[in-house]
Amino acid sequence: MIRSHASRRRLPLRAAVLAVAAAAGLSGCAEIGRITNAANPIELYALTPKSTFPAAMPSVDSQLVVEEPTADASVNTDRIAVKPSPLQLQYFPIARWVDRAPLVVQRLMIESFENTGALTSVGRSSVGLRADYTLLSDLREFQAILPENLSPDPLAEAPDLPVDVLVRLNLKIVKQPESLIVSSRSFSARRKAGSNEFGDVALAFDDALGRTLREAVVWTVQEIDRVNKSNRFERRY
Repeated sequence: MIRSHASRRRLPLRAAVLAVAAAAGLSGCAEIGRITNAANPIELYALTPKSTFPAAMPSVDSQLVVEEPTADASVNTDRIAVKPSPLQLQYFPIARWVDRAPLVVQRLMIESFENTGALTSVGRSSVGLRADYTLLSDLREFQAILPENLSPDPLAEAPDLPVDVLVRLNLKIVKQPESLIVSSRSFSARRKAGSNEFGDVALAFDDALGRTLREAVVWTVQEIDRVNKSNRFERRY
């Protein structure tokens, strides 16, 4: 379950986006988070790793280094992004991730790999792990998405408009020490929040990222096992 590091408050996501954008008279990329104040302290949200995996996952005698995902500036932040339209990006005003989004994803990916028990060892490059494989990733999408083609005051017409969350992660498995890319794949998940209150939006982030991580971890272990078996076969013959 997602953890909030401050008291929970009912805070409609779309209402915050529209109210701040209107007050600031902004167009294009509006920075919503500038109008927080002492009455509305920042809430920190921590997402959770995956802990359940298929029983038939192979056990792999390899060490894996998980690098920090690359991401563009809009995602490489602890601020929680929301897209009111395809060409517009804003940020939720009084909520933050506990760290920059790429670091959050890296930590949860490492913990998820550890929870499989399938690898000899897994960690960051900074811990001095001798990698048999390196996992490179690119965090392409990590934001809430609001419905398009709405009137200037959509909440007046439909206060419970759905909010989606989209997560997309591109992965490359690199065999070491050859620095050879042996496999690559993209993973994504889109989930609808239970309401436009941010607590429900955060749960949708947790669900979407969790599903993405689970598929990515299973695929990575299976691909490393496949490459190892292929290498053993080639050495034999």
